[in-house]
Amino acid sequence: MACNSTGGACGSDGGGGGCYKDNAGDENRKPSTNMITTCLKCKATQATVFTGGDGGGRFCPECFRSNLYGKFKLAVTSNALISPTDKILVAFSGGPSSRVALQFVSEMQLKAQNNFNATANRDRSLPVFGVGVAFIDESEINSVTSSNLDKAIEDIKAIVSTLPPPTKELHVVPIRNIFSTKTNDGKEMLKNLMSAVDDVTGKDDLLTHLRMLCLQKIAIENGYTKLVLGSCTSRIACHVLAATVKGQGYSLAADIQYADARWEVPVVLPLRDCPLQELNILCNLDSLKIVEIFNESRAGINGLISSFVKILQEENPSRECTIVRTAGKLTPFPFNRIPEVDVDDANMASQRRQKKFNLRPIESLPPESFCPICNSPMSCNSNLEPMREHFRAACCSSCQYQILPEEPSSMEEFYSFLPESLIARAKNGNQKWIREKIQDCLLLDDEDES
Repeated sequence: MACNSTGGACGSDGGGGGCYKDNAGDENRKPSTNMITTCLKCKATQATVFTGGDGGGRFCPECFRSNLYGKFKLAVTSNALISPTDKILVAFSGGPSSRVALQFVSEMQLKAQNNFNATANRDRSLPVFGVGVAFIDESEINSVTSSNLDKAIEDIKAIVSTLPPPTKELHVVPIRNIFSTKTNDGKEMLKNLMSAVDDVTGKDDLLTHLRMLCLQKIAIENGYTKLVLGSCTSRIACHVLAATVKGQGYSLAADIQYADARWEVPVVLPLRDCPLQELNILCNLDSLKIVEIFNESRAGINGLISSFVKILQEENPSRECTIVRTAGKLTPFPFNRIPEVDVDDANMASQRRQKKFNLRPIESLPPESFCPICNSPMSCNSNLEPMREHFRAACCSSCQYQILPEEPSSMEEFYSFLPESLIARAKNGNQKWIREKIQDCLLLDDEDES
């Protein structure tokens, strides 16, 4: 509230009325304590939860929880992230973000189940989407004692078993499984690959890419149709700045949208609008158990950016939201939409999103080429098949600088350590681009070759 220091009408309302000075004459008088501590949402209960950021304010516990769940549900419904026919896999790391994501997805599934049970005519009811949970065991990379790992896995099993019905299947999979063959358990291959990367930022990024490959493998082998990540506003804000510093500006828009269908199993981010501070508060309020077995601290550029954003957030609680909102103005890629399904509500949400971002139909757009390592879209399509001699040229500039060795002999060795799934995906993606590129020059079966 601003007042005219020279006297006269209060500058805040333009007309003298409503200023707290008018009735008291004490310029230092503040609004009453009741006004300050009342919940902004219900305006009836004392506020005990205080948050920062764009959606910040003061809430009572019930309204705070309702507000946070509302952000999650709005993201899901507005962007058609989950449909009744889906089988959802929730990536669970044990931290507060993935814990809240699992809790909210479970609650949404329970409500869908209750609606299904309450429907008189079962034949006309929509099915209830399924939910599974995936935990990636990274003990080969992170130094963790076997006893601590066993205890963490038992805690995760207990968390999943206590979720409301329907029952959720838990997948505990070592990250080395992406290297596994009939004659090799993948442990040595994983160790060799990580050792071949000298740059600390490159190691951190490569681990992130391998984790995604492992989650995709779990989802594909078990018939899941969507992969839910617990990426929140705080994590995405760090990614925005880190990607910019590492030269990933072109592909940045691909990673920060609510949906990402460039993967075989589409990835969705329903907590995109939820800051980490609020997720931590909810875990404390609802006693949601956190299982932090692996070190979540980032290394190299990623670690520096995380520390920088933390300082910014302490100075101004809106900084993380501002970063994500600003980056959100970037135009999404065609694959940043969920493929249409037969459910009318999901189709309508998809059409609204397409209109909002002025996205053209996928058929009218040229195909993208993707980096074989990080799967980032590239600004120019490569016409080189990513075999050993051309693999570097097929990668994005960030992976070339941060991950790939410079010496040809070291590059040869690095290539030999890559998982077959990564190499196969790179070859298939490049061959698909070549086929689409020459499609106009191909003859159809019913055309005269003469």
